[in-house]
Amino acid sequence: MRDLDQTIIKFDYDKNFKNDDFYLSKSNKHVFDFLNIWPKWERNFVNVTGEKLSGKTHLMNIFLHKNKGIKFEGKSLENDDLKKIKIYENIVIENLSSDIDEKLLYSLFNLIEQDNKFIIVTSVKTIVDINFNLKDLRSRAKNFILLNIEKPDDELIFAIILKNLSDRQISLDDKFIEFIVKRIERSYSKIHEFIYKIDQLSLKKKKSIDFKIIKEVLGE
Repeated sequence: MRDLDQTIIKFDYDKNFKNDDFYLSKSNKHVFDFLNIWPKWERNFVNVTGEKLSGKTHLMNIFLHKNKGIKFEGKSLENDDLKKIKIYENIVIENLSSDIDEKLLYSLFNLIEQDNKFIIVTSVKTIVDINFNLKDLRSRAKNFILLNIEKPDDELIFAIILKNLSDRQISLDDKFIEFIVKRIERSYSKIHEFIYKIDQLSLKKKKSIDFKIIKEVLGE
């Protein structure tokens, strides 16, 4: 679990990237591998799902860095964006939900199919489970390949904790991280929340992170 470098995907820094590496595990490797075989996909419509902070945006940045394309935020999609996609082969729509102009989204999907482009939509719920009012849009959603980032396994939790603590210039012995991994809720948002709280509590108490602080944040 400690030999993380073997499964960290590194790429050149770009201002659109929040991090400069991406840790692969059983939870997300199938999604990464699928994106990596572009354009050899069975269909041009792909939906990547996963809970908040599961790495969807990071994966999209890696994909667009390698293959070029354009990205839009779902709820901010506008009519002018349909013109912007003309020169791009890959289009990414992030954080899709029911809070979107359905006719505009349907028009976008039609353009993608008409021009034989590729689209990746990210969302928390699968696109087929989003309660669209437009019948044609619900039908179109069924054409998507569905890929889900699963809950983090032990190795990924270890890597997330280690990476985030390192970003905060905090060094923590493996025994502490392994203790956390066995007890923390398997949720990306809860892991990040834990890291924030443990850092804040350590600063407040003006002492290094130890088992007592860890247990306090875990609620034990």
